[in-house]
Amino acid sequence: MNTGDTAFLLLSAALVMLMTPGLALFYGGMVRRKNILGTIMQSLIVIALVSVEWLFVGYSLSFGPDVSGFIGDLSWFALRGVGLDPYPDYVATVPHQAFMIYQAMFAVITPALITGAFAERIKFAPFLLFIGLWSLLVYCPVAHWVWGIGGWIRNLGALDFAGGTVVHITSGASALAAVLVAGKRRGHGAENMAPHNLPMTVLGAGILWFGWFGFNAGSALAAGGLSTSAFVVTHMAASAAMLSWMFAEWMHRGKPTVLGAASGAVAGLVAITPAAGFVSPVSSIAVGGVAGALCYGAVMMKAKVGYDDSLDVVGVHGVGGTWGALATGLFASTAINAGGGNGLFFGNPQLLALQAGAVGATAVYAFVVTWVLFKILDKAMGLRVADEDEVMGLDLTQHGEAGYNW
Repeated sequence: MNTGDTAFLLLSAALVMLMTPGLALFYGGMVRRKNILGTIMQSLIVIALVSVEWLFVGYSLSFGPDVSGFIGDLSWFALRGVGLDPYPDYVATVPHQAFMIYQAMFAVITPALITGAFAERIKFAPFLLFIGLWSLLVYCPVAHWVWGIGGWIRNLGALDFAGGTVVHITSGASALAAVLVAGKRRGHGAENMAPHNLPMTVLGAGILWFGWFGFNAGSALAAGGLSTSAFVVTHMAASAAMLSWMFAEWMHRGKPTVLGAASGAVAGLVAITPAAGFVSPVSSIAVGGVAGALCYGAVMMKAKVGYDDSLDVVGVHGVGGTWGALATGLFASTAINAGGGNGLFFGNPQLLALQAGAVGATAVYAFVVTWVLFKILDKAMGLRVADEDEVMGLDLTQHGEAGYNW
């Protein structure tokens, strides 16, 4: 047991937990004022729902003893056997429960990311059921594939340091399926749906950036050189992506926007997530620089393709996560992490192929399961609020309160 590593991992878990309230502010500022509380609630309640689910079955399904490379069994149901001694198969220097609660915060924020796609139009009751089922049917299996002992993607040798595949590709692909089933907001393309409180969104972005150091550096699972490297490249990628998005938007639309700068930083954080423990600072600038412009382009394509992803989950998390996973196959170096691998630019094209395979399998699985879940819930309960409720706003119709009294 190492008290320094334990303190570091617990602090990192706290940082990752803070990301979900940060996401609530980030999303809340981007919707219309009549939907701010409904949007914030969709992130906030996920903390409670997924955490309880994680304690009973989620952790065991994700990290428990392997079943055919696909899922963990229920040996650790209700944390049975998950105590205060280390579990060396995952991390040898901290209590098993420290690792468990750290991973819980990843399980929390991932479905919260999806909520931005269908913001302003979904009933709260089917939303809760969707989150509970999605966590069990999508997040837990994919987490096991990639990070669990015996998981098939882990066994192939594909790399995902902090969740590019597990978090961002699952949420991005699921967001696309969700909006295709749910349909567009009433008045989309005709009414003004501009963000109502950009200072709130910037505050949320700042909290996300701050918490992301726990997300990425904490994934080293120990305080030391690797966590330091992950911290540095996380910050540099976010900075490069903010600049890249800003200049791309400036050239394309004539003005650099605050929303664009904040979105660019998040795109860079998304893209560096799978690569954070495997790439150098210079490589991180390339990862972030491409991510900013690429995600801006993806967001601009949304109108042409014709789907209503309210807060750009597909363009930022789906596209950014895909680029980050592939970039790991390009820029990874054993000089940074001997436990990782070399990418294409360091003489190993096989890693890029493995990364592409992991991306494809994860995206297809998440998309199909989410599509089926949304179809079933729509048939059984009805996903959309009534037209008059959508006009009035989710704050009053779903929660009986208003975000502002003026």
